[in-house]
Amino acid sequence: MELDTSNWSGEGAFTQKLIDSLRRLDEVVLLRVEDSPATRSEVDYNFVSNELFVVFQTRERTDRSRLLGIVPLSRRVSEKVMTLDRLERVLTDFEEIGPPDYADESMIQYLRTERIVPPYQTRGYKLVELIRIYEVGTEPRR
Repeated sequence: MELDTSNWSGEGAFTQKLIDSLRRLDEVVLLRVEDSPATRSEVDYNFVSNELFVVFQTRERTDRSRLLGIVPLSRRVSEKVMTLDRLERVLTDFEEIGPPDYADESMIQYLRTERIVPPYQTRGYKLVELIRIYEVGTEPRR
């Protein structure tokens, strides 16, 4: 699998878990990770938003049919080995990932929160991590 993290700051522990899980799947050919412009940091909380873009492996098959019921035709058809719907089910089965908070035909979304109290501070902050997974080449949501 090809991994592109050039537009990712590296923030987000759950994002890293997702990347590690997706790397184990042979059906994923390319994974691009990017920071989303929604990322914010304040005194009381950090909001980290990352987007993952996946490309699935394809396979070629021969589709046979008949023209007018007489003339045999055959053509090569390329089909994806995995879909976002199937990817959602696979990620749900991984113990470290679990089910998404939201999913539809064009996106899988995870939202994780945790309270972080550094050892040198008396007051901690809340870390909110939003991760969205899209398939490359699909129509944008409207």
